[in-house]
Amino acid sequence: MRTLNLILPSLALCVLFTFLGEGASCRNKEPAVTNATVERKNKLAKGVWGGQHIRLEVTDSGATIEFDCANSTIAEPIVLDREGKFDVRGKYIPEHGGPVRENEESNGYSVRYVGHASDKELTLTITIPEKKETIGNFTLTHGSEGRVMKCR
Repeated sequence: MRTLNLILPSLALCVLFTFLGEGASCRNKEPAVTNATVERKNKLAKGVWGGQHIRLEVTDSGATIEFDCANSTIAEPIVLDREGKFDVRGKYIPEHGGPVRENEESNGYSVRYVGHASDKELTLTITIPEKKETIGNFTLTHGSEGRVMKCR
C-alpha cells in the first residue's frame, strides 16, 4: 500500500510535466504557422479556377486561361493586396472555328485582368485598354474545371 501511495503522485507529476512541455512547444511554433498563412494569402491560390466560359490555371509565375474561342496568358505572379484584389497584365489571343491556315498568325491583344479573390471565389474583369473594350466579367471557383466550349 505504501509503494502505491508513492507511485501515484509521481505518475501524476510525470503526466503533468508531459502536458506542460507539449503546450510550451506548441506555443513556440505558432508564429511560424501564422507567417505561412500570410505568405499563402498574398498570392492567388495555385491550381484550377473555373466558371462559365472560362478555365484559369494559376502557377507561381502566372497563369494560363482558356475561353470558348480564345486563350490567354499572364506572365507574372498574381499578387493580392490586403483586400484580396489584384490588377495584372497579360496577352489575349482570339481563336476561331474551323481549320487554322498554314501562315495564320494572331498577335493577340495586351489585356488587363482586374479581380478580387475571397475564399474559393474569384471575380475577374478582362479589358483591352487600348480599345477601351471589356472582353468579359467572370465568376470563378477554386477547384472547378469550369465550362468551356471551344469553337469548332
